[in-house]
Amino acid sequence: MTTSRQDVSLGMPQLPATPYPAEVRARLDADAKEVLARYPGSRSALLPLLHLVQSEEGYVSRTGIAFCAETLDLTTAEVTAVSTFYSMYRRRPSGDYQVGVCTNTLCAVMGGDAIFDTLKEHLGVGNNETTEDGKVTLEHIECNAACDFAPVVMVNWEFFDNQTPESATQLVDDLIAGRTVEPTRGAPLCSYKETARILAGFPDERPGAVEATGGAGPASLIGLKLAKGEALPKARVVSPRAGQPQGGQGHDAQVHDPSPAERLSSHDAPQQTSASDPEHPAGPAAEEGE
Repeated sequence: MTTSRQDVSLGMPQLPATPYPAEVRARLDADAKEVLARYPGSRSALLPLLHLVQSEEGYVSRTGIAFCAETLDLTTAEVTAVSTFYSMYRRRPSGDYQVGVCTNTLCAVMGGDAIFDTLKEHLGVGNNETTEDGKVTLEHIECNAACDFAPVVMVNWEFFDNQTPESATQLVDDLIAGRTVEPTRGAPLCSYKETARILAGFPDERPGAVEATGGAGPASLIGLKLAKGEALPKARVVSPRAGQPQGGQGHDAQVHDPSPAERLSSHDAPQQTSASDPEHPAGPAAEEGE
């Protein structure tokens, strides 16, 4: 008994994977040689090689797994373990455009769940399923570090920010119709196979693609600015050190902008306290806003 949808055999062992045609194998061998040259140990090349075979068929097939195993002197079980661990590797044939709707916490509450439900109904597919015309594969995805622009939809890993059910519906309709679609940020859109080849480490030779870029939003960048000393938080009340002028509590308390050393988190190195620094005992500190 077999389940064709998942390509999993529950009875007789599967036959060996069908090899690539000679011309395809020769091309992949040349590309793999280029990939292997980047790494001191061949096994380190497994991830880009999986992207390479994915660029050939649109997913990591049994043939692709066998190719990676033979090229890197690994077992097919070792290659399969890696290819099934990472969500960027497709396990069965998929569409030209992978449409991922972020349904992680912030995107979800901002409308991601509504977008995902709308697209499922509009396209007539479920999660990780492909439209009958082979154009669009729909899936919900985890956080893509674009919370400033929630809710976010990604097409072949390019950002489409601040989406609504209506705009996302228009987006997939444009993809299916073959109309030009421009991401909110980043490089121009290309097919899933082309994206996989770029992820394998081969140059994107489309005019202007490399120069195209897009950064994070202001809420994400404020932490970087703080680390660089380019922006300071609102002044807060701190306990004065011994020998410094002291004001009263409340509105008369001493106020100053904290130095980088005073902006601590649980991940910072241990700092001196009143117990470890007798020359500078800590006094009572007013809460911010008192």
